[in-house]
Amino acid sequence: MPTSPHSNDPRDNLGDYVLGKDGKPIVDRYGRPVRRRVTGTQPPAQRPTQRPTQYPAQRPTQYPAQRPAEPTRRYEHTRVEQPSYVPRRPPQLPPRQPEPAPAPLQVSRSRVRTAPRPPAPPRPRRRRRAPGCFSLIALLLAIAVAALVLIDARLARVDALPDERIANTAGTNWLLVGSDSRQGLSEEDIARYGTGGDLGVGRTDTIMLLHLPRSGKATLISIPRDSYVEIPGYGMDKINASFAYGGPKLLAATVEQNTGLRVDRYAEIGMGGLAGVVDAIGGVDICVTEPIQDPLANLSVEPGCQKMDGATGLGYVRTRATAQGDLDRVGRQREFLSAIVSAVTSPRVLLNPLRSIPLALALPKMFTVNTGDHIWDLARVALAMRGGIATETVPLGGFTDTEVGSVILWDDAAAEALFSSLR
Repeated sequence: MPTSPHSNDPRDNLGDYVLGKDGKPIVDRYGRPVRRRVTGTQPPAQRPTQRPTQYPAQRPTQYPAQRPAEPTRRYEHTRVEQPSYVPRRPPQLPPRQPEPAPAPLQVSRSRVRTAPRPPAPPRPRRRRRAPGCFSLIALLLAIAVAALVLIDARLARVDALPDERIANTAGTNWLLVGSDSRQGLSEEDIARYGTGGDLGVGRTDTIMLLHLPRSGKATLISIPRDSYVEIPGYGMDKINASFAYGGPKLLAATVEQNTGLRVDRYAEIGMGGLAGVVDAIGGVDICVTEPIQDPLANLSVEPGCQKMDGATGLGYVRTRATAQGDLDRVGRQREFLSAIVSAVTSPRVLLNPLRSIPLALALPKMFTVNTGDHIWDLARVALAMRGGIATETVPLGGFTDTEVGSVILWDDAAAEALFSSLR
């Protein structure tokens, strides 16, 4: 039976496959027959859709007439053994020498044209901060320092310490003096305070010795003005007479000689100054223990705690119209001085401009200090007294009448014991 050129059976289209010497198609390693390559314009033969399951038993005697015979080729599949992999080493190159840096290019600035720099972006504007607590405190401190310097410059000063001094003693000793001088008082003030006419320098109504130790509580000693003591160069007399004879210098020398305590600083307050300070701070609170009526001091008070103005306070510390006279007065002087210090250093005065400004104006008129003393030294006195002090009166031995009038005698042994504890 003739074979069809388009049959799917490989035996019918043997001309499309490569035949071996035995006339059978050559198969690849998978057992499939190897197809011939198509050359020229010959249309490709249709690939078999099914794998042949059986090869023809007999070789055909002839090929189809429409396909010319092609020389047979035999492809032998041989396995090529690949040599084992031997890694190759990279060639060893000589080390690279660093290249020399190029010489800087010399260019004339006149010939260099640079592009204009773009404008910088605007910086954000910082918000100004409102002055805080620190700035306010700094401002208040600056005002306080300026006020202190101004007050210190207006203080009255006098050479108050003696030329011949005793040996130095412990702590710092202030000689506090209340003068009965009427200098600086107007006619209206004299009538209000009941002080009488101008006595010039006069004598001292108040003599106190304030001892400030390096540590511990301060001690305030009252010295009665009628104390009968020896005045250098004048003999025995009342201690306040030394102020009339030689002013602050002789008074300081008399105190040093009779107490054995070296006077380091001096402060004097007059009548007008005391009353002015009391009025500037709005008065002071005083508790009166007994009624006092003294027309000479222009004073009339009843028992009980009350606020005293300048005129009443001045009469209160000057009067001797009580049972013990001068001894009662020194107690009232210490009480009144402590009340003034407590009021001056209180917040109701320091933080109130209506009180602090008049006080700053009155202080220079109130005090007379030694040439080497300043307002900040007085501030230390105020702080020491506000912190609490021990108050003493020179121990007394009795009263007697002498050529200078009625005087007060000291208890020499007790007085020496008191002064020795402070040296």
